[in-house]
Amino acid sequence: MAEERSAEMSQNFIHDFIDEELAPGGRCEGMRVHTRFPPEPNGYLHIGHAKAIFVDFGTAEKYGGLCNLRMDDTNPTKEDEEFVDAIQEDIHWLGYDWGDRFFYASDYFEQMYDFAVELIKKGLAYVCQLTPEEFKEYRGDVNTPARSPWRDRPIEESLDLFARMRAGEFPNGAYTLRAKIDLASGNFNMRDPVIYRINHMRHHNTGDKWCIYPMYDFAHPIEDALEGITHSLCTLEFEDHRPLYDWVVDHITLPYHKPRQIEFARLGINYTVMSKRKLRNLVESGVVSGWDDPRMPTICGLRRRGYTPAAIRAFSERNGVSKAASTVEYAFLEHCLREDLNEHAQRVMAVLRPVKLVITNYPAGQTEEFEVENLPGKPEAGARKVTFSRELWVEAEDFLPEPVPKYKRLYPGGPECRLKGAYLIRCVGYKTDDQGNVVEIAAEYDPDSRGGDPADGRKVKGATLHWVDAATALDAEVRLYDNLFSDPDPDAGDKDYLACLNPNSLEVLSGAKVEAGLSDPQPSDRFQFMRQGYFCADSRDSRPGHLVFNRAVSLKDSFKV
Repeated sequence: MAEERSAEMSQNFIHDFIDEELAPGGRCEGMRVHTRFPPEPNGYLHIGHAKAIFVDFGTAEKYGGLCNLRMDDTNPTKEDEEFVDAIQEDIHWLGYDWGDRFFYASDYFEQMYDFAVELIKKGLAYVCQLTPEEFKEYRGDVNTPARSPWRDRPIEESLDLFARMRAGEFPNGAYTLRAKIDLASGNFNMRDPVIYRINHMRHHNTGDKWCIYPMYDFAHPIEDALEGITHSLCTLEFEDHRPLYDWVVDHITLPYHKPRQIEFARLGINYTVMSKRKLRNLVESGVVSGWDDPRMPTICGLRRRGYTPAAIRAFSERNGVSKAASTVEYAFLEHCLREDLNEHAQRVMAVLRPVKLVITNYPAGQTEEFEVENLPGKPEAGARKVTFSRELWVEAEDFLPEPVPKYKRLYPGGPECRLKGAYLIRCVGYKTDDQGNVVEIAAEYDPDSRGGDPADGRKVKGATLHWVDAATALDAEVRLYDNLFSDPDPDAGDKDYLACLNPNSLEVLSGAKVEAGLSDPQPSDRFQFMRQGYFCADSRDSRPGHLVFNRAVSLKDSFKV
């Protein structure tokens, strides 16, 4: 699979850098390209992570290299094994694999501690006891250097305090370990940044062994270096952190090469939010049913909705890799899915808002079968048989008692219409209930039009309608999804993103009718419900006898390529 996908990733500025470094005399001459994907296990992966996965794993594949999967678990506050497992499942579903190169940042805590001690001994780190309020007050501004009265604390004193921090003698916030770099730097990340803090909290991987934890900016370059990463690919918000990344690997004793950090623009999509904090709040406040709610931009939510790995990879590739931040239309993600499903999704018939159609001149008690191609024009996809009898289900919207201009479907005295793959019919009447609702449509069929074409070659002016045999139809619940937010930019500025929620993001149709062949669909199956869109069985709620289908995307494509 990797060989087949390697061509997916076109040349970009990251690869230009790598090509230069692999060339004779370059930094990585003779080395194997080695990348990593380092998510924090504090939530589920979303579509923005899919781009990073594509860049990290795709770059390694393109160069015949390796890509590690590493859990960036240096902050135990929100991290959990549930998220670790979900991250691995999502990456595998997207079609990537890390082999035996799975790591936790916490695997290196002992080495990180030793490196911190080395910095203290070199006079490049010190224990600081500023309170959070004092730390903010002493931070300075663009014209004023930061300051700390503890910057010149004796090395032996810092070593003693740091050891006692590890031993658990002090409460949270009492002390931090700071790198001694440049309090006057224009880059605030270099103003003696904190590299260790106290946090008395159980860690999902190390338990209660540690009560001090390294900061990401200290831990990440060490992890990359220890794992032999050649190119640390990350999103643009870490560009200002790169000097600190380089400072760390330059000032500790590593028997390994020094990795290079390269930043690219993260993925932004309209009509959604991708902050883990906000997504978590949507889940915990009950706005959505869970991380895998099909309206969520999470990988598991998209999978449950009916998205395919191929569509998400195509979306990531076609958006390109650049330094320029941009917002992509959600409609383009849908466009990529339609392209994939149009080629592979089996065509079936389902009636979402059914009304009974009775063919009055069809023999009572008679049943016949029609053979229908699973994918029109692709005989290799096979065919199936659907039954036909006197009573059928058709869409309520395919009938009007009194037609409006240009209406070419069923109405009394209207034109002949085709029943898809079956016969021509003409509406001759209808019945209503006490409230005036149409409950039955009467029609007559042309027995000589089997297959949907009249024997005499006459032109049919009416529409082609899908249908389901009432005698064999299965009941189903159908869920129609729309954007979770009605505002195209709910994450902008000071907006209250919760006030931007779309009240019509989910419509549930409980009385749908589907073909008998859909009695046990698998969540990985994708279907085109003719004239309705692309659907899949809900992975959580659907089962034989209680069918639930999610609409992945409608047939209409609003995105212009």
